Amino acid sequence: MQITPSHLGSYVALAAMLVATVGCTGGNTPAANGEGGGSASTELVKLQGAGASFPALLYGAWFKTYSTEHKGSVQVDYQSVGSGSGVSAVIDGTVDFGASDAAMTEEEMAKVERGVQLLPMTAGAIVIAYNLEGVNELKLSREAYAGIFLKEITKWNDPKIAATNEGVELPDEDINVIVRSDSSGTTYNFTQHLAAISEKFNSEVGINKAPNWPVGTKSKGNEGVTTSLKQTPGSIGYVEYGYAEKTGLSMASLENKSGKYIKPTIASAQAALAAVEFPPSLIAFVPDPEGEDSWPIVTYTWIIAYKTYDDSKKMDAFKDLINYCLTIGQESSEELGYIPLPEAVTSKVKAALDNISAK
Repeated sequence: MQITPSHLGSYVALAAMLVATVGCTGGNTPAANGEGGGSASTELVKLQGAGASFPALLYGAWFKTYSTEHKGSVQVDYQSVGSGSGVSAVIDGTVDFGASDAAMTEEEMAKVERGVQLLPMTAGAIVIAYNLEGVNELKLSREAYAGIFLKEITKWNDPKIAATNEGVELPDEDINVIVRSDSSGTTYNFTQHLAAISEKFNSEVGINKAPNWPVGTKSKGNEGVTTSLKQTPGSIGYVEYGYAEKTGLSMASLENKSGKYIKPTIASAQAALAAVEFPPSLIAFVPDPEGEDSWPIVTYTWIIAYKTYDDSKKMDAFKDLINYCLTIGQESSEELGYIPLPEAVTSKVKAALDNISAK
């Protein structure tokens, strides 16, 4: 079933929420009101994470709730800085955990002496959103949307767009393309899909967290792309489904591998991920999903943990946080535009926590 737009207040109020830093403070002092087991002698455990903006709406909600429920004992702060920066922070050892939609490469993992454990936490759809007055429904063929991001299609009334939008009045105006400026897992997965459906894109642009786009105005994070799309008439860009849905952006129906035009919904994203089998590394990508009802651009997103923590209390708090996210936290995934992980996946992630220990 398709999720309808959620009326969570004005766009201005939401834009204020979609800031680069998602701070989730769980109390000003270790003994804040004595709640959550806190006392004057309780040591406040602080967990600092950074990385992907793709899951930031969900992580922000999870970490705020968890911090509130453990007020005075655990505080979780998360910075939405992009997947590339999240991976770099893990390599540099400046965070307690990272987050990335592009997982980590073997080369990147080898740079972390403490070892890393990747934990898939949720999944979602990458949509192509647009701002075009008077156009409430838009269908884009694979050739059309690949062509837009290759700068082969530059006008809204291009014949390749018009061909799938009979009866829609498309203006003779330039297409204002919005792309990411930061090193991004959302970009990695989007370019992975475009490379799978377009040989020209694969050879000329390729799969990258920060590609050399042939077209586009750059904005930082899913938050920035969302804001740019809202403010720029005639624009188009790629963004995580939850951001587009919550802000009321128009989203194009896309041609999938079966040749059907599919609307972006939780159900169509779930259909795309239904057949995924996780290997022992818990890293899996689906560049071009099979299935008539499948949304064509989906991804899992990972929290990156160290295999060894110096502080046993910090390790225990981190594991408890992850267990919360994999159980109670999953219940809020769908309302924020993400895909709840099935038990077959969460059980594997919980088992992977056994690979994490303290010195």
